[in-house]
Amino acid sequence: MDAGMLIVGAGHSGARAAFALRDNGWEGPITLIGDEDASPYDRPPLSKSVLLGEQSIADCLLYPPSAYVEHNIQLLKNATVTTIDRAERRVTLHNGEQISYHRMLIATGARPRLLHVPGARLNRVHYLRTSRDALRIIDCLAPERRLVIVGAGFIGMEIAATAIARGCHVTVIEAAPQALMRAVPSEVAQYLVDRHVEMGVNFRFGAQIEQILGNADAAAVRLADGSEVPCDAVIVGIGVIPRQELAEAAGIDVKDGIAVDDTLCTNDPHIYACGDVCSFPARLFKRRMRLECWKNAEDQARIVARNMLGRQETYSEVPWFWSDQYDQTIQIAGLPGLATATATRVVNDRSRIFFALDDDGVLVGASGVGQIGDIAKDVRVAQTLISRRASIPSESLEDPKVKLKSLL
Repeated sequence: MDAGMLIVGAGHSGARAAFALRDNGWEGPITLIGDEDASPYDRPPLSKSVLLGEQSIADCLLYPPSAYVEHNIQLLKNATVTTIDRAERRVTLHNGEQISYHRMLIATGARPRLLHVPGARLNRVHYLRTSRDALRIIDCLAPERRLVIVGAGFIGMEIAATAIARGCHVTVIEAAPQALMRAVPSEVAQYLVDRHVEMGVNFRFGAQIEQILGNADAAAVRLADGSEVPCDAVIVGIGVIPRQELAEAAGIDVKDGIAVDDTLCTNDPHIYACGDVCSFPARLFKRRMRLECWKNAEDQARIVARNMLGRQETYSEVPWFWSDQYDQTIQIAGLPGLATATATRVVNDRSRIFFALDDDGVLVGASGVGQIGDIAKDVRVAQTLISRRASIPSESLEDPKVKLKSLL
């Protein structure tokens, strides 16, 4: 096969990049390599509509299987790349097959961070990252089942909301003193926790897990203070780790993920990276960062495809993230975790927008919580204000009579 475009990782970013290459005029070979047996699918529904039984994995496919044939994209499933030969510009697969590349994109994503305590390998201790994980967890969600969720990040909170909707009894155990510790200011976290408590979720903050008890199946979680939380299943959501080992072994720079420049190119001019696995320079926030969200994977795939074709576009999008919990939508723009002060706008009795300001009064983030029609437009305007590093008085942000558009 002639050297073409090779994409390692058939998740959201990898699949989108493959089709973007065709959309931007590449007519040569495209090979998309994934280590799952499913065609590329959308991951956000896994913790929501899939666990609720409202969607199947087939409903979540990014493209129908026929699209890969129609666009002449070779999709290799259940395949892994074991080595990269940068000098010869080729990779070796697990079965010994070798594939040459003109340009390569690494979009291997991330894997769950494991819980290392006695009993963590018992049956009914689960993580949620793949479609197979979701199908295993569905079997644990039934009325009156007792579910322990380890980690009060977004994935843990989403699963908690879904489990409550399925009639489970839910306890969330978090080592930190609050939920969403690195993602949002404490005011936003507490607002969401209050809603969960109202729906019946029990939280244990500042709690360290000592052991998961049980014979074959998880039966209880023992905490460091000696207390035990009985359970029928445990779901662990304590973060993810970028799958950077392949790149690192090939001598590609890594810094909390595969290190790329503004164009998403690595220190090898023939190799790019995008999505959850890469860390990139965020000039707006004066730091290198790695984002684990749908929008980042989508945006970077589009840009990296063009850059693999010789463009020199820079990635400078303001981060944007969303989550659904119960009847609420959470939309987050920027990096609210950088805030040293928060201005709260009460839109109505159902919805709030929390504006995150740094030491200089510059808007660095906005978190809308409530009904999507109440918050979506203002969060989008806030995204523009963040991109302009706008400095806005708290009184203007807090006053619902002041239209955010007037502040642009």
